[in-house]
Amino acid sequence: MSQALIVIIITGTITIDPAKRGACLAGSVPLQAATRSDEPGCITYVFAADPVDDSAINVCELWEDADSLNAHFLHANYFGMRQLFGESGITGAVTAKHRVDATAPVYVDGVATASF
Repeated sequence: MSQALIVIIITGTITIDPAKRGACLAGSVPLQAATRSDEPGCITYVFAADPVDDSAINVCELWEDADSLNAHFLHANYFGMRQLFGESGITGAVTAKHRVDATAPVYVDGVATASF
């Protein structure tokens, strides 16, 4: 049984000087919280430390639709995150957006499955 459709996923990795990563992530918490609570269509908005690569910040965003994502790209929260990463000395970023046509649980009756 499929659940509600998630239309757009953004994933990626931002690289930053490991000595600055903790402060950068701490500074991003209010912006992450504001994006989640203030921007319609935002389902998930997480920028988190990679536990294996101390220079990496992993990005995971879920948006209900393209209109919501476009509005985010014009929102003060988005510009605040860009400014924060710039001031923190971002050294690289690779992100991608994905359109999704189906969503289903990974576990069905306690068994992991790739089926939809």
